[in-house]
Amino acid sequence: MITNINSEDRLVQKTFAEHLEKMLGWENVYAYNNETFGPHGTLGRSSKRDVVLVRDLRAAVERLNRDLPASALDQAVEKLTRIDFARSLLQHNREFYGFIQGGVPVEWRDDAGETRHARARVIDFRNSIGPDGKPNNRFLAVRELKIQGVRVPHYNRRADLVCFVNGLPLVFIELKAVYRNIRAGFDNNLTDYLNEHSIAHAFHHNAFLVVSNGDKARYGSITSKWDHFVEWKRNSEKEKGRVDAEALLDGMLAKERLLDFVENFILFDDSRAGGTRKIVARNQQVLGVNNAVGSVLRQEELKRQFPRGERLVEYRVQRPELPMAADESPRDHAYKAPSSALVTAGDELPLVKRAHPDLGRLGVFWHTQGSGKSYSMAFFAEKVRRVVPGNFTFLMTTDRDDLDDQIWRTFIGCGVTDEKTPRASSGKELQFILRGNHRFVFSLIHKFNQPVKNPYSERDDIIVISDEAHRTQAGKFARNMRLALPNAAFIGFTGTPLFKHDQLTRRIFGDYISRYDF
Repeated sequence: MITNINSEDRLVQKTFAEHLEKMLGWENVYAYNNETFGPHGTLGRSSKRDVVLVRDLRAAVERLNRDLPASALDQAVEKLTRIDFARSLLQHNREFYGFIQGGVPVEWRDDAGETRHARARVIDFRNSIGPDGKPNNRFLAVRELKIQGVRVPHYNRRADLVCFVNGLPLVFIELKAVYRNIRAGFDNNLTDYLNEHSIAHAFHHNAFLVVSNGDKARYGSITSKWDHFVEWKRNSEKEKGRVDAEALLDGMLAKERLLDFVENFILFDDSRAGGTRKIVARNQQVLGVNNAVGSVLRQEELKRQFPRGERLVEYRVQRPELPMAADESPRDHAYKAPSSALVTAGDELPLVKRAHPDLGRLGVFWHTQGSGKSYSMAFFAEKVRRVVPGNFTFLMTTDRDDLDDQIWRTFIGCGVTDEKTPRASSGKELQFILRGNHRFVFSLIHKFNQPVKNPYSERDDIIVISDEAHRTQAGKFARNMRLALPNAAFIGFTGTPLFKHDQLTRRIFGDYISRYDF
């Protein structure tokens, strides 16, 4: 007999599962007391200890890696299902995430006896449909999945709703009756499940956790405390914010959104005291970063429209009666030409401007202090590298040593860079570094203190990320930077909103591409 409480819980489960199925296109299975086991069973599990649906996983690996031999595919499946009792939940999760995002490393011997290496793809993040016209990824929601512990046998739990992609349990949803406080789902259930002596292996492949009562909903990572579980409020910055469960389902579990989140919005940060933390992006970070990446894609289109020799247009204006001050900001989109000689009042001043006002300007990313700008920068740079063709260099600039150090340590802690990444200690060293081809470069803007007679680099695949962009981007250092990197694109990050009449920052970086305050 089902109690009233259980019937309420099951009503929420059913509502969630039906929304996933009818509105978002997921398959939906109710497993409680209905599941049969074995290769041809309901889910293909051999026992309740299995948390990976190996049948689906194997089918996906074969489908996505048609050029790999069977032995390599076997390796991929084995590596993705291996449990090492000497390793923690977090260690497993970090390794498996690397496999999911970048492919599973496999090797085999070819017919000539040579050892070959490759990475077997597990999820297709780019193409929803394969060459045979069939879906490349299977999205399956399973209600009330019985899971048995592996460290402590006979430790049984029943998961409310588990969302599988290609057999991997990526999303774990804990549901409570609508009249219950959703924190109870975290305190009384998730903390128990995540214990190493419980069913922690069910989270080895987890991307994020969701807690809901059918009305409200929050999400977090396997290392998140309750205070760091957050809401998903909107799916575009133009929408009015909502905090209901439907907003989260539509925003995070629509197929393309989920794959984007899994591939581009998860980090593991070793930079802070207390051990590694798994970072899952907040709603505003996902929206803002995707807007910024869209701006880069538009920049690439502008570069195709305007070949390199046509991007700067020379023109001449009358020299004003009063000489230009050393730190006066450039007017419109113009700056002093590097080769111009000193002229007197009344003479014509040679200037150059961009052929299109948005060339070199990616926009302003304004998110309130405390909203995770350093992580947003990391998400942005990494997604550009993945989805925009090219060999980009990212120059990280700020105006204070402590900010420079914080961003540098965050990027290292998240594995985006390493300690060998160049940090300019002087203007001359910065000039030398920028003539190279580094993936990332860190510098205070004050290092652009050398007179620029010739550009440091004329590459057009340099993206300058300026932190606290409103403070120091209008003086001589900023002008030197633009003369040194005439074909670079600039994006300004700031935690301070631009004033209504602050047209200077907009002229330098472009309009807002993302705005967020609490």
